[in-house]
Amino acid sequence: MSLKKVITEAVLVDSMLDMEQELMNIKESILEQMIIEGVDDPGILKCVFMAGGPGSGKSFTAMEIFGIDKKLKSSFSSFGLKNLNSDSAFEKGLKDYGIDPKKLADIEKNDAELWDKLTGKGKDTVRSKAKEITKKQKAFYEAGRLGMIIDGTGHDYGKIQKNKKKAESLGYDTYMVFVNTSLEVAQERNKKRDRVLPDDLLEQSWKDVQNNLGKFQNLFGGNFRIVDNTVYKPISKPIQKAVNTFIRKPLYNMIGKKWISTARALKNRNLIKK
Repeated sequence: MSLKKVITEAVLVDSMLDMEQELMNIKESILEQMIIEGVDDPGILKCVFMAGGPGSGKSFTAMEIFGIDKKLKSSFSSFGLKNLNSDSAFEKGLKDYGIDPKKLADIEKNDAELWDKLTGKGKDTVRSKAKEITKKQKAFYEAGRLGMIIDGTGHDYGKIQKNKKKAESLGYDTYMVFVNTSLEVAQERNKKRDRVLPDDLLEQSWKDVQNNLGKFQNLFGGNFRIVDNTVYKPISKPIQKAVNTFIRKPLYNMIGKKWISTARALKNRNLIKK
């Protein structure tokens, strides 16, 4: 085994340990937030799905609509919703052991072994660990029924459908913001991203997302808005108003209403911390 591969293996192990420690830190901080905010959190039981292919500008759109900065370690919106995005944890994992996310496309072409260690399906890869961190975050948010923004590409319709069904079974009202752009624009933006994807992977993901557009419209019905992000510009007032209305209006989900009623009763009786 070459010295380079020995060093890479060692750094991978160190990185995995760091990410496990981060899980513990996340648990402590989120549980504290749940106690402080509790049932009166302004975005309680509201779940917004963000969908759009790589390079569509979902992070820009989320920042515009919800006031979220993707560079923050933990992203909280002015509405009280918590942002969930496994890409952030993945990019951090890459940087933790010296991989420039911009070099990811080159690694995919020139170092198949390293590419598999970074993005493969094994439980110890950086990608898998990043997904595990995000999964833990989501579980903590759900435990307190805190509002969530689930930021993903939307290339897997079945996954979104499953997550929506689960959220609603917990009492959440759900919504989707679909961020749309042309393939050409997505490819150009991809070159400037912090994490550059291989061209073929980006194109396939973009096509998958486009094919799901109509399905998402049917799935979310009136709780669905499309943002044309071919050119970066302020979010239109009708879309901003629609999202604001969804977050601020009284909860529709009967399961959620019952949960809030029970939680407030416990809080008023000092059985949970105010």
